[in-house]
Amino acid sequence: MILDLHTHSVQSDDGRAKVANYCQWIRKKEIPLDGLVLTEHRQWDETSDYRALEDEYGLLILKASEVETDYGHVLVFGVNDDLVNSFDFADVTNPLPEVLAAAERCGAFAAPCHPGRKNVGLFAHYEKKGPVEGVHTVEVLNGGSIPGEDELSIEKAAEFGYRGFGGSDSHIVSRVGFCATEFEADIADIGGLVSALYSGAFKAVNLREPV
Repeated sequence: MILDLHTHSVQSDDGRAKVANYCQWIRKKEIPLDGLVLTEHRQWDETSDYRALEDEYGLLILKASEVETDYGHVLVFGVNDDLVNSFDFADVTNPLPEVLAAAERCGAFAAPCHPGRKNVGLFAHYEKKGPVEGVHTVEVLNGGSIPGEDELSIEKAAEFGYRGFGGSDSHIVSRVGFCATEFEADIADIGGLVSALYSGAFKAVNLREPV
């Protein structure tokens, strides 16, 4: 099963894609995705309901969040009330160890995204402050990366023994599915996604058309 684990819709302050348009694009372009996860910036979108779109397009549509920490940006899957009350999703200086610990304590899964990126990537902060305990998985393929960023992510993930996943980091419709994650198990809901991520039975995949 292939899911794009990192997408942004108009719910994000810099997103320009409507979720319905994502679905239409995936089907029109025959992108081999079984679903996508909406990781809106600095918030938990509790109210949006995409079940009608799931039924119409035969895609799994899940919700997560991208939060900011003192070691860069982090994707959080399996957000629930306990986690929402554990730290401020809108704070851009959350301590990374606290976010990781809170996610695990509340039954969620947190992992740094685009770690090879300057300023907002995990490994840029490692160079200045050293590694952080509790990191076990990072996004090694990101559809918004510039040359060299994913290569650094892959190299450093291997060095530290981190598992790697992929996501498009799409903010516009035409970028959805550039990178994704292939899971060995079928996933039907957010709980299944969290379990599959903890299992480690997945790999990052590049779905971009060759240039």
